Amino acid sequence: MNQVVIIFLIAIGLALLGGILWYLLWLTEGMYLGWRVVALLYDLYAGRYDRAKRYDHVYETFCLARPILSRLRQDSVTAPLVLDVATGTGRLPHVLLEQDDFHGRVIGLDISRQMLFHAAVKLFGHARCHLIWHTVAALPFFDDTFDLVTCLEAWEFFPHAREDLRELARVLRPGGIMLISNRTGPDSRVMPGKTLDTASLQRWLTDELGLIEVTCARWQVDYDLIWARKTGASLPSGPRPLAENLRCPACEDGNLVPSADETAWACTTCGQRVSTGEDGVIELLPLYGRQPQRASAPSSARSE
Repeated sequence: MNQVVIIFLIAIGLALLGGILWYLLWLTEGMYLGWRVVALLYDLYAGRYDRAKRYDHVYETFCLARPILSRLRQDSVTAPLVLDVATGTGRLPHVLLEQDDFHGRVIGLDISRQMLFHAAVKLFGHARCHLIWHTVAALPFFDDTFDLVTCLEAWEFFPHAREDLRELARVLRPGGIMLISNRTGPDSRVMPGKTLDTASLQRWLTDELGLIEVTCARWQVDYDLIWARKTGASLPSGPRPLAENLRCPACEDGNLVPSADETAWACTTCGQRVSTGEDGVIELLPLYGRQPQRASAPSSARSE
């Protein structure tokens, strides 16, 4: 085999390797490589995420905040408890909290610590918002907690997308509203097993999750918005303190309650402790998958 052929084969191999890496790390953003890779990529990307997305506060207000508040108002929910899963840099919490007629609380959850750092900067001064570092799997909240659960531009990147959507429904109170986006652009066709066409997703939410009033609205070039409601009826959760809703990720039984200065949290059942970062982010992810200690919580936490 002459040298030209060898060089040609090497070039072909490098091109194929480059194409595979581009597909796995850029086009599909690590979704086939596990949640840790997805988190790492978003950590690296966090500083330029808003610029790349061309974040527009006016657009977010009229396409997200106002429709959300209109639906909540129709349900007579005046002070909602909202969970935004995969909150990223906190664009949805920010636009909601900027509305004069929003009187609730927002919890933003994300797997990327650096995205949450930038969210904390954006949300600085908003006392009615908490940011939590955790995965969507086994959400650290009790059943039937939130009046509204949102997840935008994200569910296709979940490690077990359909199972993880069940988690969103689990923590939604009966009668509560779910709002998710569905990827519909050309890229969705090259993500086998991770995306559904909008009609199929609507049927799945109805048939598998038992959601009702499942409707679709156009949103962006590559995304539809899917609205749905959980069956049943219950009173709105209201803007309750976080400690009433936060479940220990280790034992999935006890409440996590804060110390006096809210720099640490401890489980009332197993005693596991977590810290709050200097930016205010509650760092629950290190507890995910950890075996519970089954010890009583420290007195500083129990006294809260």
